[in-house]
Amino acid sequence: MTDSFKAGDKVQWQSSQGVVHGTVKKKLTAHTSIKGHEVAASKDHPEYLVVSDKTGAEAAHKASALKKS
Repeated sequence: MTDSFKAGDKVQWQSSQGVVHGTVKKKLTAHTSIKGHEVAASKDHPEYLVVSDKTGAEAAHKASALKKS
């Protein structure tokens, strides 16, 4: 079972550079594009827009890839 996240939650996720810490900006429940990358989010399969604390970069992740920190 995966956690549910809300805007403002502090989270961490694994990247090729190691563990990244950031903040959930919002829950995505519809198809969207972030910096040219297509995000296939839906109400049944939401993704979360997160912002890296270190770089300020935005990315979308599934709940299964995120862990509350």
